[in-house]
Amino acid sequence: MILKWVYRGAVVMETRTEAVDLVGDDAAINLARAALFAALVGAFAYVSFPFPFSPAPVTLQVLGVFLAGILLGPVWGGVALSFYLVAGALGAPVFSGGSAGLGTLLAEPTLGYLWSYPIAAALVGGIVHRGTTLRNPREIGVATLVGAMVAGTVVIYTFGVIGMAVVLSLTLPEAFLQGAVVFLPAEAAKIVAAIGILRSDAIAAA
Repeated sequence: MILKWVYRGAVVMETRTEAVDLVGDDAAINLARAALFAALVGAFAYVSFPFPFSPAPVTLQVLGVFLAGILLGPVWGGVALSFYLVAGALGAPVFSGGSAGLGTLLAEPTLGYLWSYPIAAALVGGIVHRGTTLRNPREIGVATLVGAMVAGTVVIYTFGVIGMAVVLSLTLPEAFLQGAVVFLPAEAAKIVAAIGILRSDAIAAA
């Protein structure tokens, strides 16, 4: 239901060919969508399991980051993931495995990944929509979608590797191996899943 509502809004905005409005009724609607997507990413965090080759777990959060950027655009996609971080910092159990608290953002091996999410969502949205004016997601080519998500992945793992190296006192090559390389197959699967969702009959029916 969240994806249907967000998709319908994207189509309406694309048809009107207006930039995302930050005031008035449009702002209220976009704030609601951003809050819903923050909740969705929090729900995806519960799909989490330890990975034997890394101190970071495997989760579906990055899939939520991709979809936020694509369906909300660069402005509200970034806002949605900022809401997500604020909620977790204030104690909502929305980080991987239901964890929460400011300490997760400041002292855990996964801190770099989390801080990267608003930036990655904004980048994905900016590439997909070529600015702040939303385009119909179903009319965007697969190559553009994949390129945007790959760019977002680079941002996420750049932040993640640096954060892991600092927190665990690893060298950058060690952190890159444990915090990026081992997860590449999972990220490829999330990109495929995002394409499938965006091309699904459920989205089309929205």
